Amino acid sequence: MRASHIMQERVLRAPNLQVHWNTVTEEILGEEGVEGVRVANVLTGETEILPVTGFFVAIGHKPNTELFSDWITMDENKYIKATPGRSFTNVEGVFVCGDAQDHIYRQAVTAAGTGCMAALDAERYLSEKGII
Repeated sequence: MRASHIMQERVLRAPNLQVHWNTVTEEILGEEGVEGVRVANVLTGETEILPVTGFFVAIGHKPNTELFSDWITMDENKYIKATPGRSFTNVEGVFVCGDAQDHIYRQAVTAAGTGCMAALDAERYLSEKGII
């Protein structure tokens, strides 16, 4: 686990969680929504289907921003650079928020807060352009 020690302990003590060590996701299953997930043990190669109704994907410690690198200014770790205190990027009309630009906190609360900032900046931008 890459979480802090206290968060690891909370997970391991939670009675409603089961940790699947050395396991990777192979496929998310379902027709109308998530119904299960096929996982594989990386040590044994054994696969199993876990019946679940939701699936959370974390981006980890590397931002998934590479596809924008030809257009948007990034730092050496591939986080998108924003104007300090704002969500503006170097490209007019393109705004950034959350884990794509925050290399310090990388938390849901930061994503929610900067997501709100980006939404407000985008709304003001579109209004100034007479689009809305």
